[in-house]
Amino acid sequence: MLFGLDGVEVGLIIVFFCLFGGILSGFPVAFAIGGAGIISFGIIAALDSAGLLIHQAIDTSSTVYRDLVNSGVKPDSISVFRYPELPRVAEAVFPKGWEVAMDRNVSFIVNRINERVLAGQSIETLLAVLMFVLMGITLERSKIADDLLTTMARVFGPLPGGLAVSIVVVGAFLAASTGIVGATVVTMGLLALPTMLRNGYSPELATGVIAASGTLGQIIPPSIVIVLLGTLAGDLYSAAQESRAVAAGCTDALTYLGKPAVVSVGTLFQAALLPGIMLALLYALYAFGYAMLNPDKAPAVAMGSSNSEPITRNEGLLWFLAAPIGLVGGAFLLGSVGLIGSQDITVSAFSDIGEGASLRTNVGPECQSSMIELHGQEAWDAALTEQQAINDAGGVTQSERLSDEQIAEALQAKIDAAAPIGSGLAVLAVLLGLTLILGRGIAPSKDTKPLIVGSIGLLLMVLVDILFVKPTTSSGVMAVMLAIPAVITLYGCKEAALRATKNELIRVVFPPLVLIIAVLGSILGGITNPTPAAALGAGGAIMLAAYRKLQDDGRSGKVIIMSTFAILICILVGINFDLRINQDGVSVESWIAFFVAYAAYLYALFGLIFGCWVLYGGGVLTPVVRETAKVTSMVFTILIGSQLLNLVVISFGGEHYIQQFLKSFDNEFTVFLIVMLVLFILGFVLDFLEIIYIVIPIVGPVIYGGSFDPKWVTIMVAVNLQTSFLTPPFGFALFYLRGVAPKEVTTGHIYRGILPFVLIQVAGLALLWTFPSIVTIIPDLIPN
Repeated sequence: MLFGLDGVEVGLIIVFFCLFGGILSGFPVAFAIGGAGIISFGIIAALDSAGLLIHQAIDTSSTVYRDLVNSGVKPDSISVFRYPELPRVAEAVFPKGWEVAMDRNVSFIVNRINERVLAGQSIETLLAVLMFVLMGITLERSKIADDLLTTMARVFGPLPGGLAVSIVVVGAFLAASTGIVGATVVTMGLLALPTMLRNGYSPELATGVIAASGTLGQIIPPSIVIVLLGTLAGDLYSAAQESRAVAAGCTDALTYLGKPAVVSVGTLFQAALLPGIMLALLYALYAFGYAMLNPDKAPAVAMGSSNSEPITRNEGLLWFLAAPIGLVGGAFLLGSVGLIGSQDITVSAFSDIGEGASLRTNVGPECQSSMIELHGQEAWDAALTEQQAINDAGGVTQSERLSDEQIAEALQAKIDAAAPIGSGLAVLAVLLGLTLILGRGIAPSKDTKPLIVGSIGLLLMVLVDILFVKPTTSSGVMAVMLAIPAVITLYGCKEAALRATKNELIRVVFPPLVLIIAVLGSILGGITNPTPAAALGAGGAIMLAAYRKLQDDGRSGKVIIMSTFAILICILVGINFDLRINQDGVSVESWIAFFVAYAAYLYALFGLIFGCWVLYGGGVLTPVVRETAKVTSMVFTILIGSQLLNLVVISFGGEHYIQQFLKSFDNEFTVFLIVMLVLFILGFVLDFLEIIYIVIPIVGPVIYGGSFDPKWVTIMVAVNLQTSFLTPPFGFALFYLRGVAPKEVTTGHIYRGILPFVLIQVAGLALLWTFPSIVTIIPDLIPN
């Protein structure tokens, strides 16, 4: 044994020093990780060949070991940490020689690269990283962040600590639209830091709030960290729960858990929303509290009005609070009493498959005991009762083709149950109504006749839907009936929108807000997965940046605006019409709808290409594509290098050794706390990418193999990783800010300023630990 240490422990120390040596060498991190794996394997192989690395393994042939297994202890739970008195046997860390280990590593790395990088199931999800990076860099280069900072400073500036609060708001906004820490911190550091210092803000508060707010992109979706963690978490959780089920004596995780062991990136986006908002609120509360206690270090600053027409307090409360709440609340009320709802009368030609029992009951005694311990005796007895009732009824009902009479009965039942107002029309009416309310509130002194006309048209739309549109009415006939009221409504909405563009806050916030809602709404609502949503975000960011470029050049942006409306037409036609024209007996109505949707699609595509051309001609597209390729290449190169390093750790038993140490603790809360502390400490010296790809695959089988909710585990890890951007000496956000800060701001200012926000991060983790429902409530409410 070298230095009295076990050979596996020496191997882990060698890997540790090689990794940090490579990172500190100044060599690109993406290549330093892979190089550290190769160098550490060479050193370990040389020491092993010289007989210097000896692993003290448990002697499985000893009588003591056999007696322990015969007593009912599972072999997988036997380790030197839990049973240190067991007889040992000395063996090399590479039992079959380093040549065999290297050959196995080469085979594994080829398979893993093919599985996770080139052609595996996770490649589609990883494509979302490319799209989100493109979206973020495009928005950053389009100067949208500049406008947001200026506008939010005018809104919050008059409050104590208002400029700091505005930084948090803009940071959260940019997090939801870009998700790139470097771009956010640099942009806010260049634009806001000099303004805050010039207005008497403490350098510590100014630098701390900028660095911390810039890291919100790592937790507020769409987050690259969540995408990368999600691709690992899904595989780790599934494999870990399968192993847990087998150890419990069951055949698979579905039998043991009573539900599939699945976690998706979309579900993790839902889970991350509230924690991200919570952290932003904690940052803002700290800034406000700091200003109240130290008014001379965070003074109120009047930055001018963001509204072209001043309004009274009562007008603001009426048109921006009471009226919108009344409209939305009224729609929910009508929905709760059945006046608004689905008018879909589609009937399946086959009957539904009968539901099985809540738990599988045809299991062996060992699995039954484990399931009772997991779910409780009451749940097991309920499942037995359900299964007995199913058996008495002849077993689970199988799907079978319905007769014409049964289909007619089901159709009539749906027609009778249909709501008077369709949910789709209700959503559209609420959106148009909010537009009219907004136009009225922004300019209360202007002529209200156009808005009244629009409101009349909106009421006519609803009345036509109630009186004339039936569940059996075709989409084409409904469109004709609603055409005139819709035109009248759009007339009023156009006037309201024109008035809204006069307001700087709405003009700046609304376009990226729509993009955020489109991207996040499609993911959080379970409409699509992150990759198509990311593609939508990237395309929308290009068109948004192109419109901004055209406005700056004094050119018309009508092509971009019309392309946006073309996309809306595609969505509306696709929702309301059957566009499957490759079937027999396609109606004229469907053909017309298809050509309308296809024409709108072609025009939207033309608008996207036109936007690319505008950005290319303006010198924006080339650096955006170059920067996107650079960031994405770094991510994937780190992925490949970390796979190599992981395989080196696995080859000499390092992964198994670490997992045995963690499993030696009986309390899984203790295990998870140890992992979280290790991740927090590693965050001082490692970037989140290295931690995700190097550490998580090693500890993942343990932390995902217990009873914890995988969404909660993943979000806790993500919030913990967020601190890696803030903790010195290698916090990337600190480097970004140091690079753009004025010379009067010292590194000491930045370090002292960031300390309270690191403590806020720890407090946020404590809140999530104490109240896991903060993470799980949205995924539970929104179905996937």
